[in-house]
Amino acid sequence: QAQLAESGGGSVQAGGSLRLSCAASGSTYSRDCIGWFRQAPGKEREGVAVIYTGDGDTVYADSVKGRFTISQDNTKNTLYLQMNSLQPEDTAMYYCAARLYGTNCYRPLIPARFSYWGQGTQVTVSS
Repeated sequence: QAQLAESGGGSVQAGGSLRLSCAASGSTYSRDCIGWFRQAPGKEREGVAVIYTGDGDTVYADSVKGRFTISQDNTKNTLYLQMNSLQPEDTAMYYCAARLYGTNCYRPLIPARFSYWGQGTQVTVSS
């Protein structure tokens, strides 16, 4: 089994920055298909940023391109999401998620294809 634990959320003003972290443990999750998702009140969960290959290739939602950066430190088994130029529409619960080890990363921004989820960390951006 795998366990994912997010941290780093908080409240910031528009234009501010936050860095989320996700500590991963266990042997059954895929480091080659791991990423960040978010869910705002009354909205469906959506993909934000995912690392989808062993070479560290990344994909981002259009709404965060140029503002958010996903990265991974395999020596620490930690995933990061650097969020800059935050806007009120970025307010959501942010989740770290990974697919089962050995599975492919087809359609990496689709939440339903991810097996392991953290408990989430809240990000609130005020105008």
